[in-house]
Parts: sequence; structure tokens; C-alpha cells
Amino acid sequence: MALDSTILTAEELFAIRRDYRSATLLPKRAYQDPGIHDWERREILRRDWVPVGRADEAPEPGSYFLTEIDNDQLIVIRGRDNELRAFHNVCRHRGTAVAEEQCGRVVRLQCPYHAWIYDLDGSLVRAKHTDGLEDFSFETFSLVGVRCEVWQGFVFLNLDPDAEPLAVQLGDLVEHLERFDFASLRSAHRVDYDVSANWKFVAENYQECYHCPGLHPQLNKLTPYDLGSDFLTNGGWQGGYMELAGEAETMALQGGHRDGRPAMAGITPVDERRVYYYLVWPTMFVSVHPDYVLVHWLSPTRVDSTTIRCQWLFEPSTMAAPDFDPSDAIAFWDLTNRQDWHVCELQQRGTRSSTWVAGRYSTEEPSVHAFDLMVADRYAGEGFVSQRLVRTRYDQPPPKPNEANSTYGATGTNGTTGAGSRDSAARTSARSKASASKR
Repeated sequence: MALDSTILTAEELFAIRRDYRSATLLPKRAYQDPGIHDWERREILRRDWVPVGRADEAPEPGSYFLTEIDNDQLIVIRGRDNELRAFHNVCRHRGTAVAEEQCGRVVRLQCPYHAWIYDLDGSLVRAKHTDGLEDFSFETFSLVGVRCEVWQGFVFLNLDPDAEPLAVQLGDLVEHLERFDFASLRSAHRVDYDVSANWKFVAENYQECYHCPGLHPQLNKLTPYDLGSDFLTNGGWQGGYMELAGEAETMALQGGHRDGRPAMAGITPVDERRVYYYLVWPTMFVSVHPDYVLVHWLSPTRVDSTTIRCQWLFEPSTMAAPDFDPSDAIAFWDLTNRQDWHVCELQQRGTRSSTWVAGRYSTEEPSVHAFDLMVADRYAGEGFVSQRLVRTRYDQPPPKPNEANSTYGATGTNGTTGAGSRDSAARTSARSKASASKR
């Protein structure tokens, strides 16, 4: 596919895609140029699978919730057949929003203006005074549908009717996390943040703990920044883990104790000493703790602004306990989040300077480079084709290019090597290229 040089030049792409030890960060305009933000809205938010919520937000037929992708308001609703579907929240008559409340339950959807009525599958079932119209039928004036798929309880929407299935974008993340049942988890708390920073600054921040000793002393005490490993990945995700230190049992205030909360289903003895961090392309972070899952949902609003929804998910049986109190985990991550958002906003401010040019990655930031490679691949109009460097141990320098066995020998969630996923990587790369050819 021909390079769209209006996004990044060939030289800029080459600088990002070089070997980690010689690569540079994304250029300044990737964070500051409204034109690039508009391109991302058009080519990423409107063409890729975007995570928007949880399936349990619409648990029974007729229940729904509203969401937005790139200023299009959408309704996710569960049908009488128990299937989730998504539609543009727009009446086909004169464009009125059909659903007004952020969430709820209905028998049918009725436009509040002229009372056109739509069934739960989006079909128009009543529109008074249309009998004599020419070239009009109920079948052609249904709500406009949006592709909707669910993975591990997470709802993904895609505004592109020709996009490949969600599994192609997720790559081997599906297999990587298949032993968990995140669909059964429920939300115990939610906090929304407005952050004055580009969404990619927020994502890069999530990808490294180089900043943790100085910025997050509470976090760094529980999971020291130099203890952990990356995973060998293919597809639209990046991940790794950090190791709990000392008597810490989870990420929480008061020394990281779980206060009797049991481990989640699927957690092994190895997992109980780790916290896993996953960036799921393009705009979701999933942090797996022994006793809960923390999710960040990013919504880019402007080139220099991102809305972030943060949710704490627990096992229903854990939440049902009479002494259940997640406030220690909530307070811990609210503190950590605000520390992160503050420096992301300072980064947005500082990179406006006429003196700033794309910097270099430290030896603690291969995962940042991995995310930037995903961005560069999409800027180039391709699938996720760039090979990412893997650190098998955070307390050792990243491997050099000639250390191939170390470079691509990541460990899996059970401590086994992940090199066996190379065949899967080749298959996903081929699917990604096929998907890119449609764009």
C-alpha cells in the first residue's frame, strides 16, 4: 500500500521502526497536530475495533447503554434473543436521538419527537402517516447498525462494515488470556478523568515503569520497577508483568494486603505474585491483579485532551461478602492515576516547545517503543507487522539485535516461554496485511 505522506514521512516512519537501540520516539506533530488527530479519528477510531464498555452493562433483553466513538453517539442494546447489538442513536425520520438516558431498559425504542418505534433488533415497526409515501418501506428505514462483538465481557464496536473480525485485531491475546473468565466479573467502582494530554502520551506512560521510583513511590514499593518481564505478542496488544515484593498481595494501600479477598478464578500460585499489564489496541488498558481487574478506557476528544474511564472489576462472590470493601484498591489506583495524568499533562505542555524534537528511548522503555511501532504501522496503512523487542527480565539491559534468542524469548503467564507463538504471529501478520489491503 502506498504511503500516505500527509501523516508521517518515510524518514519519520523509518526512524520509529529502526532497531530499538537506534530508534526515536514519535515526532512532535503526532502529539500536537490537529490534522494527525483527525487522521487518527478517521482511520483508527472509525476503522479499528474500539472497546466501549462491558456486556453486563446491558444484562437482560431490552437493557442498553449509550456510548460514543468519534462524536457518534451509539446505543448498545440486548435483544430478545439475548444478543448484544449496536446502532447509531439516531431516528431515521428527522435525526432525533432515540434514547435519552445514559442507560436503562425498554420494551421497544420510541423516538421522543414523532414516536417512530423500533424493535430491539433495530427494525422499524411503527411510523404513523407514512402509508402514502413513495419509495418508502419499514425495512429500509431501520436504525443504522454498527458491528458489535464481545470478548471476555468487553464490548468492541467497529464503524467500518468491511473490517475483519475482532479476533484478527486481537491476535494471540485471545489464546493468551483464555484461561480467565473476565466476563463473569462485575464493576465495583468507576471514576472518570479528563486529562489534558494526547491519548498516545497516556498509552506510552502505561507501557513503562521507568518513572515509577520518582513518581509512584507507593507503587514502586509493592512492585519494584526492575522486577518483571514482557510477553512476546502479535496483533493489537502489548503486555507484561511486574512482581509483587515482600508481603504485598495486590496493589492497594496499607502495604498491598487483600484484606481477605480471595484470588480470582484462573489465578495460579505464580499469578498470585504478579500484576499483569495489557494495552489492548487502541484505547483500553487491562491490569490483572490476583484479586481484581482494573480497566482504563480512553476516549480521545482533541489532539490535547483525553477522557479516561477507570473501572475496578471483582468476582461477584467476592463482592457479595458482607465485609467486602474495595476502597484500598480504589484509593491506591486513584492516587496513581492522578500522578500519571499530571506528568502526561506536563508532557503535552512541554512538547509544544519549538525546541523539542523526538527523543530517544531509554533502556527501560522497549514497551513504549512497542506501542509506538503499532502506531507507526497504522500510520503506514498496514496491520501490526513490525517485530517488537521483548525484555525477558526488567533487571537486565534489553537484548541486542544479534541476541535473537533473548530478544524473542518472552515468558508466558505460567512462566513458560512464548517463542511458540511465532507461527501464530506469522498467521496474524498475514491477516493484518489482508485487512490493510481493504483500507
